[in-house]
Amino acid sequence: MPRRTPQSRNQRRSAPARNPSCPCGLAETYEKCCGRFHRGQGAALTAEALMRSRYCAFVKRDEAYLLRTWHPRTRPTRVEFDPGMRWTGLEILATGEGTAFHTTGTVTFRASYTGGSLHERSRFERVDGAWVYVDGDIDE
Repeated sequence: MPRRTPQSRNQRRSAPARNPSCPCGLAETYEKCCGRFHRGQGAALTAEALMRSRYCAFVKRDEAYLLRTWHPRTRPTRVEFDPGMRWTGLEILATGEGTAFHTTGTVTFRASYTGGSLHERSRFERVDGAWVYVDGDIDE
């Protein structure tokens, strides 16, 4: 077993900081996590993954991605962002179905922002094989 010296312990403590995690709360960087979906380099395989990527799209104000991943029958013509809104975190509270083996699913989440939080149970469906957001019930 190699002997530790004070120098090797210091080197261990001063290791470079890891890249910041994705705004969706997972440990990967934004580029490797939700960013690839935003760039069109893949599709979310589960309703939860789509929910996380849509939360990140709100953080990044990516209107095109949000509209692209909204069900055609409930999609608005545009997404209006509140310029003063600062999203600070996402917590997934529950999921129902929504895996690669389902055609519908739900995700209940709490999205925090400066000054409060939004609690919603969102519904998702597959359209042409891809998960899309349908609508949600906001818990006041």
